[in-house]
Amino acid sequence: MNDLCADIGYKSINHVGEELCGDHVDVVEENDNSTVIVLADGLGSGVKASILSTLTAKIISTMMAAGLPIEECVSTIAATLPVCSVRGVAYSTFTIMHLLNNDTVEIIQYDNPHVIAIRNYEVYDYPKTEMNIGGKKIYKSVIKLQEDDVFVAMSDGCPHAGIGGRYNFGWKREEIAAFMQALVAGGYTAKNLSTMLVDECDKLYGHKPGDDTTACVVKIRRREPMNILFGPPSNRDDSSRMMSLFFSKEGKHIICGGTTSSIAAKYLGKPVKATLSFERSDVPPIAEIEGVDLVTEGVITMNKVIEFAKDYLDKNELYEHWNFKKDGASRIARLLFEEATDINFYVGRAINPAHQNPDLPINFNIKMNLVEELTTALKKMGKRIKVSYF
Repeated sequence: MNDLCADIGYKSINHVGEELCGDHVDVVEENDNSTVIVLADGLGSGVKASILSTLTAKIISTMMAAGLPIEECVSTIAATLPVCSVRGVAYSTFTIMHLLNNDTVEIIQYDNPHVIAIRNYEVYDYPKTEMNIGGKKIYKSVIKLQEDDVFVAMSDGCPHAGIGGRYNFGWKREEIAAFMQALVAGGYTAKNLSTMLVDECDKLYGHKPGDDTTACVVKIRRREPMNILFGPPSNRDDSSRMMSLFFSKEGKHIICGGTTSSIAAKYLGKPVKATLSFERSDVPPIAEIEGVDLVTEGVITMNKVIEFAKDYLDKNELYEHWNFKKDGASRIARLLFEEATDINFYVGRAINPAHQNPDLPINFNIKMNLVEELTTALKKMGKRIKVSYF
């Protein structure tokens, strides 16, 4: 078994004037190392297109995750979904990326723009086999995965961007590939890569998209452990055990909270060096302890990280607010969202007397809820999470 994993991210924008997106992305995990990703583009736009693309993506991803062959998946869709009575054309086009044991990717494409593959920071022209299933021309590719491989799937809203505006015939696939090639070199996450591509399409449309536009990016990377310590233990006698377990773990170490950092500093025999410069007004300053990668304040900083996490999973409009900033919340966000794949939380259940002030909206339950909210968001990002309470 290799130590590769897949970072998966996607973003969509709706056709101007439509409440629903006619594209749909579905991600189904077969197990820890095998995943089915389907990007479906429904005919037209609005409610009808949304229903068609959602059904297509759900049927394909569920059937493929169950191990059924692509021929059966396509014939099932053909028998299940309607054909346009006016145009007599397909209900929905689709792209499938089937990751097998994080070792191989099987790409199956029907009428969507072909997946862009970037390997060693160069656009990679992968082999395709043409198949005919139920009268439909389908392309299949099987690619052995390498670290840092990036695959970009998209709906036809991407190459249609700019038609009649900046480009006479839209944004050509080769130009999109060159645009993505430059971004991949920046080391961005799959979510941020998909966001940047869709945001660029939105600009080319003059912020009035003439088609539903979706990008789904899969980035292959090595597993990266991370450890975060939040709050002192309820029993002081457990401090040494908690610190011993925390510091013995492989990977970077983040400590959140003033009391927690004092306990860690005492355990390491190193002083806490506070910094008094505010990088942003709504996040307290960070501190430094030799042997610790990042030391921050606790509840306020963690609350900001959760705000970033929720947005990251949704429209990802705040990524510029944390991607380049040096405050504690932004640095935690980069470490957890971008670097980490396996995150160990060490959470102390001690009640902070400072939080018992009735004038403050902070109590023990809120602190535990912060951990629950953050771990839930990180799991949705595809992270492996383990939480230990003390």
